[in-house]
Amino acid sequence: MTTESAAAAARATVYGYPRQGPNRELKKAIEGYWKGRFTAGTLHGTAAELRRSNWRQLAEAGVHEVPTGDFSYYDHVLDTTVMVGAIPERHRAGVEADALDGYFAMARGTVDVAPLEMTKWFDTNYHYLVPELSPDTDFSADSSKQVAELEEALALGLSARPVLVGPVTYLLLAKPAPGVDAGFEPLTLLDRLLPVYAEVLADLRAAGAEWVQLDEPALVQDRTDAELNATARAYRELGALTDRPKLLVASYFDRLGKALPVLAKSPVDGLALDFTEAAAGNLDDLASVGGLPGKRLVAGVVDGRNIWINDLAKSLTTLGTLLGLADRVDVAASCSLLHVPLDAAAERDIDAQIRRWLAFARQKTAEIVVLAKGLAQGTDAITGDLTANRADLASRATSPITNDPAVRARSAAVTDADTRRSQPYAERTAAQRAQLRLPLLPTTTIGSFPQTGELRTARADLRAGRIDTAGYEERIEAEIQEVISFQEKTGIDVLVHGEPERNDMVQYFAEQLTGYLATEHGWVQSYGTRYVRPPVLAGDISRPEPMTVRWTSYAQSLTSRPVKGMLTGPVTMLAWSFVRDDQPLGETARQVALALRDEVDDLEAAGTSVIQVDEPALRETLPLRSSDRPAYLKWATEAFRLSTSGVRPDTQIHTHMCYAEFGDIIQAIDDLDADVISLEAARSHMQVARELAAHGYPREAGPGVYDIHSPRVPSAEEAADLLRTGLKAIPAERLWVNPDCGLKTRGWPETRASLENLVAAARTVREELSGS
Repeated sequence: MTTESAAAAARATVYGYPRQGPNRELKKAIEGYWKGRFTAGTLHGTAAELRRSNWRQLAEAGVHEVPTGDFSYYDHVLDTTVMVGAIPERHRAGVEADALDGYFAMARGTVDVAPLEMTKWFDTNYHYLVPELSPDTDFSADSSKQVAELEEALALGLSARPVLVGPVTYLLLAKPAPGVDAGFEPLTLLDRLLPVYAEVLADLRAAGAEWVQLDEPALVQDRTDAELNATARAYRELGALTDRPKLLVASYFDRLGKALPVLAKSPVDGLALDFTEAAAGNLDDLASVGGLPGKRLVAGVVDGRNIWINDLAKSLTTLGTLLGLADRVDVAASCSLLHVPLDAAAERDIDAQIRRWLAFARQKTAEIVVLAKGLAQGTDAITGDLTANRADLASRATSPITNDPAVRARSAAVTDADTRRSQPYAERTAAQRAQLRLPLLPTTTIGSFPQTGELRTARADLRAGRIDTAGYEERIEAEIQEVISFQEKTGIDVLVHGEPERNDMVQYFAEQLTGYLATEHGWVQSYGTRYVRPPVLAGDISRPEPMTVRWTSYAQSLTSRPVKGMLTGPVTMLAWSFVRDDQPLGETARQVALALRDEVDDLEAAGTSVIQVDEPALRETLPLRSSDRPAYLKWATEAFRLSTSGVRPDTQIHTHMCYAEFGDIIQAIDDLDADVISLEAARSHMQVARELAAHGYPREAGPGVYDIHSPRVPSAEEAADLLRTGLKAIPAERLWVNPDCGLKTRGWPETRASLENLVAAARTVREELSGS
């Protein structure tokens, strides 16, 4: 195909779309089903209507090929586990008895059966359910969901492309099942899995699929020669199938690197590549392999993970270059739009000019359509769009929001001494033990306690003017009193105030910092029915006044036990926000760190002796390519230390991380120089404790003994067994006892029972250690 004909054929598409609905209808339907308020039929009906609405919106916007199969009740990787029949043995009877309830049991667990492990989807804040595989795993195809959703879209008269997690990525994301040797590599099951994918592809072809998209984002990470050879074999076999649709292999989040020539040479029909800043290098790499002659290229030139408007002129230049490198060039976002909110037009409380800087899923769809039109018909066809886009980009670049001289001067004046504690850990820990006088195996929680309906109602009443500030604060004080009283009666050693005043661990702080914007409807799925509203980090950051001192001091006034001050760290403030893309991340992190440093200093001055600065996102923000990691970890750990290094030696600094693979950041965890770290460990059976020990981690640690993402209540003996496992790796004098994460999403009955069992477990193991 000539360059001219490739341009004329350019079309718009997307890889995936937000699932929740404009008012989080899916969340409400699923949670209603869990609580018995809705039937399965009601849930299925709500989901079907949301799918139809999404497809119609995409088609009406000008998208030529809509995705199917990306819609999920909980997680698309879990959907793939069902599709290939890799149901864990402990869940098999439940799935066979009731497929829907069994599906949710794999995600959430039951009273008797543990759920699948959950961790972050690459370097995003989306969580997926980790497949559990063994040498005995027997795959079997179940394409019913994928076929049914394709048929729904086709019945609407739409051109549709099913989207599946690719077989290589699925196996690379998997872990050995419980009881299986840790050295087992799930990728060795590839030859057993490929016939199942072949069967699913044949079913989709029979149902009317012309194209099927196989997502292989794992290939943008560093891959061994063996893994690349397995990839070549997988797509050689799938490409050779006679009864199949055309295959589009998609990658995103970074450059493909060595995997690009492997896929380019394979007998698939097209590749979808990321051409945003995150994947710099894909364009040159594609040219170096000779392009994709005879194949379709889907060019991800619109950032699918952030919310800023696209530079249309720049993207058109990239697209123009790509025209000579493939038989057909289509336009898309860089990844699924699952990672952004639905519609910026709904944000009526944001200044209209600033709102024009924002592009959520619907606006990104419009950008994709405009770019496809410009590519196919020439820039004259989109002159008005280009003019408006240039004006919006210029407005953002020159705004006082994005340029605060005082903030920039303070950041530039930071020295290395500002990022170091005044004394080494060995001296600090002696001072802290003398100050705090804690028992062996001290107990604590991560920070938040259940966010009850009464608390949410109180915040809504305050916003609506039904109660005044004084009335709201009385309700918050009453909740703090209850939380402190419960912790004292239960026997917890280091208390928290429970965070009843906080809507979200990032949003709460963002709303009090200059440079941030808050949204009303900017919901994004984190996992299952857990949705968050990431704030928008729009400009230079500063802290006008203390943010947490009032409530922390009030809680401390109620007890003689230490109460932790609770803050969210600078890296997590970036990772769980939509961060600005017009300056280096390290500079933005430094600005946030300086604002948090002021808060830490004020907490200490108010008498707070334990301060926790949470960094659960440190691992998830780790670049996917190892060559990019040292620079990231340098600014990330420096930002944390800048936040926390101004305190006295006897002030104990904690941090917290959860639901990630920690092994490859153990040195960075050490470099944070926190006195105590708490980490997720219950679902992974204390793996992180062993990793800390192997590294020689010298400080105190609390690997979690209570999985808070499951409604089940762990027994005291179960928690004690985990604690004993932890003691095999971490000495008792450095081991803390705590849950995996905050308790915000749990109910009070299970929280009470679980924490009582946690304290009982600590007491039992203390007695064992003392010999009494």
